[in-house]
Amino acid sequence: MRRRDLLKWSAGGLLAAPLPLGAAEPRKRRIAAVVTEYRENSHADVIVTKFLEGSKVLDTDFQPRVEIASLYLDQTPANDIGREIAARHKVPVYDSIEDALTLKTETLAVDGVLLIGEHGKYPYNELGQHMYPRRRFFDAAAAVMRRSGRSVPVFNDKHLAYAWADAKAMYDTARELKIPFMAGSSIPVTWRKPDVQPKPGTEFTDALMLGYGGVEAYGFHALEGLQCMVENRKGGETGVKSVQCLTGEAVWKAGEAGRWSWPLAHAALGRSEKPAVAALTAAEIKMRAKDPEVFLLEYRDGFRAAVLMLYGVFEEFLFAGQVKGREEPLSTLFWLQDKPFGHFTRLSTNIEKMFLTGKPTYPVERTLLTTGVLDAVMHSRAEQGARRATPELEIRYRPAPPR
Repeated sequence: MRRRDLLKWSAGGLLAAPLPLGAAEPRKRRIAAVVTEYRENSHADVIVTKFLEGSKVLDTDFQPRVEIASLYLDQTPANDIGREIAARHKVPVYDSIEDALTLKTETLAVDGVLLIGEHGKYPYNELGQHMYPRRRFFDAAAAVMRRSGRSVPVFNDKHLAYAWADAKAMYDTARELKIPFMAGSSIPVTWRKPDVQPKPGTEFTDALMLGYGGVEAYGFHALEGLQCMVENRKGGETGVKSVQCLTGEAVWKAGEAGRWSWPLAHAALGRSEKPAVAALTAAEIKMRAKDPEVFLLEYRDGFRAAVLMLYGVFEEFLFAGQVKGREEPLSTLFWLQDKPFGHFTRLSTNIEKMFLTGKPTYPVERTLLTTGVLDAVMHSRAEQGARRATPELEIRYRPAPPR
């Protein structure tokens, strides 16, 4: 390795240069954790606790090279574990986001910010969107950086915000202040069975993602699973032109009309770890599904894809995509581990990589796009399945590098 390359790697925290005899070890980069609530198995627990205690699961050994230097708890329910864990690890808990970022000094005193606006008692709006304070968290952090004249990496758990306007404002502020910004679900970085990674330029002709659970909370996971695959299609990502959410009997009629593919549904189900699920017929799926929903996406380049949410049929995230010139669909299971939730270990390794290098591990534009699609889904759903044009979602980006 050439000397300048060695110095560059060392400066980025990827390779530790030998220390002179008697020299003090360099301090770890300090991270402020800002969370809605911290109870057992909450997103704060399955992410922040891993940064405090490490996590070794299967082929992933996460022994943090950064330290949680402060914690802000927006809510402390009766089953809160955040204060006890913070005390055990000698992490101060602050009463404001500003204090958590400044460590109660006059200026920014941390090297990264971990925003987890998931779980807790927050209201729903008329569309059924859970009004988590993600923008409030981000704006408070950005205000400290603006005042301090220095920006540090920020990770925002799950979608950027429940409303598109908030998400776009966060994205624009990050660009203005040159904040290394990353967000999203654990789905794109979890294990895939089989380990399918489409190459950039793949000629997808159709794609379908199968999901389950609440339309907003789990629909976002399904959208991220879909997007991390189809962003690799020929021509690259150019954005989404329209979104439609159909429910109930309209879901099956859309399938019969070819607006989503039954063959791809069966190909995706074939990757289930449960033989009974893999063998389900269309008639059995229709009989078992409770309140089915489908998100129909028309991309700006003419490509079409769908997310089929089948409650009561299975509890897995499954993908199938038809590739030009390939007889069998490309299909995989996005595998999630029960406790200790190793998929969050894999997410944490990607978050830490950004904290160490100052560069997002994968593009925040993916999550900006899926956030906008989800917001359009929620509007279409409230409007009894109306098609929504989405000119605001002309979002172009290069696909993420291989995992």
